[in-house]
Amino acid sequence: MSTSKTPLVHAYLNFEGRCEEALEFYRRAIGAEIGMVMRFKESPEPPPPGCIPPGAESKVLHTQFHIGETLIMASDGRCTGNPSFQGVTLSISLFTEAEADKYFNALAEEGQVQMPLVKTFFSPRFGMVADKFGVNWMIIVSGEPLK
Repeated sequence: MSTSKTPLVHAYLNFEGRCEEALEFYRRAIGAEIGMVMRFKESPEPPPPGCIPPGAESKVLHTQFHIGETLIMASDGRCTGNPSFQGVTLSISLFTEAEADKYFNALAEEGQVQMPLVKTFFSPRFGMVADKFGVNWMIIVSGEPLK
């Protein structure tokens, strides 16, 4: 736990019933390291009535995973079956064009390429893709981590 008094901002993704599938996809596709996973049935307090549908007790209440050094948190949310990631994009900064190709192609599997990986004035490789869950990603070769 950080002792810094500086706030931290983390992405929190609600997969609306597909969180476990998403975790496995990110682990396989881009090397995500899965930390803790807590299911609704493991919660010390039951969810409020009407929060999740009957039969969703084994769905993910909360999880944390890392992509590189970045912590991302996720859940099955209210288990509606309709995740929506409108207006949010996750950006991955990589060091080489080969890494960019690997990450981009893996995330594009069953997804939708929004902008193919191309050379731009700001990067030798930049592209945008929505993965099969609808999460938007930008892949950029920056040569150094963005801060």
